[in-house]
Amino acid sequence: MAGSSDPGGVPGSGDEEYASTVFDESFVNAARLQEYSARERLQDHSTAVRDRAPHRTVPRQGLALGVIILLAFAAAVYLGNNNPYGQDGGHAVQPPLTTLVPLAPAGVVPGAAEPAELFEASPAQGFGSGAAGVLLPDARATAHFSRDQVFTALTLAKEYIVASALTQDVLTGVSAVPVRELLDPQQRRQLDRAVSGGIAAAPLTAWLVSFDPLEVELADPQVRIEGTFAFTEIADDMLQVTARHVAVYAVREAGATPREPGEEPGETTLFTVRREVVMLFAEEGLQERTVILRQTDLLAGPMDCGVDPDGPLRPLLAGERAGDSRPAGTDPYTTDADHIPLCGALDAKALPNPESAARDL
Repeated sequence: MAGSSDPGGVPGSGDEEYASTVFDESFVNAARLQEYSARERLQDHSTAVRDRAPHRTVPRQGLALGVIILLAFAAAVYLGNNNPYGQDGGHAVQPPLTTLVPLAPAGVVPGAAEPAELFEASPAQGFGSGAAGVLLPDARATAHFSRDQVFTALTLAKEYIVASALTQDVLTGVSAVPVRELLDPQQRRQLDRAVSGGIAAAPLTAWLVSFDPLEVELADPQVRIEGTFAFTEIADDMLQVTARHVAVYAVREAGATPREPGEEPGETTLFTVRREVVMLFAEEGLQERTVILRQTDLLAGPMDCGVDPDGPLRPLLAGERAGDSRPAGTDPYTTDADHIPLCGALDAKALPNPESAARDL
């Protein structure tokens, strides 16, 4: 007989089994297999079905996130290409902070014909001479810097002290190149502005010790110096070295050096500078052998309180005394002052006493 019948032994296997099943559109779209149409089955297909790529939808939140990431990337590229410091690095190196305190004597500045006589009669009697007097501590590793890296930082710090406080061409204002070569590239430009006398973020005394060659000359090229270095790790990627030194210079009036045999030289006096220099070293700077100058503080005398703190140092010479001038008035209500003038009194014990030294002989 024609018609459908259930196979024996399989109850309920007829069409009635799927009579209540409904396949909606979402189910069909999500199917991984798709049956070929009648036309497609007439072609060379070995199977009646084909794999179907899963139907994917991109949520609106995903599109928004993608746009945000794209905009952030574009902004980063734009800012990188418009870095105001060019290729010097991704960070801005600030100019060093500085303070200068002139020390004014109460009386006449003592002098002598020979620098050695003054050194023997001063607290600098036992100081070292020149670069040989700048001694380094033992280097040791920190948490993130090796012993060799610390040693390199200390060596660079010594080179900076020698270049900025002991080198004759720097002291006499002939050249600032020995100092400039050691600085981070960004700070080199800052030093150039200070040397040229233009508007500078940090005065000349922040970078180096120098005298006006029209006013002062060195009576002895060998500077007496004594001091210490200390180092500490202030960040995972930054090492700080602090140099504290007292340097003593034998100076006299410019042009007082004897020009002819038998001519008496002008009287010499001692000028003392106590200087604290804070330097920073990152790993890149250690590799490039450059210094970032963070801060410089100076006590210097004998000086007059009315001197210009931004220019070369102007010592009081033998036979001179500090005037009655005082620092320019300071308005405590203003917050935009570039420099607050300071002045101190020079202790008489800091001055050489040749007469006392002669009596002790």
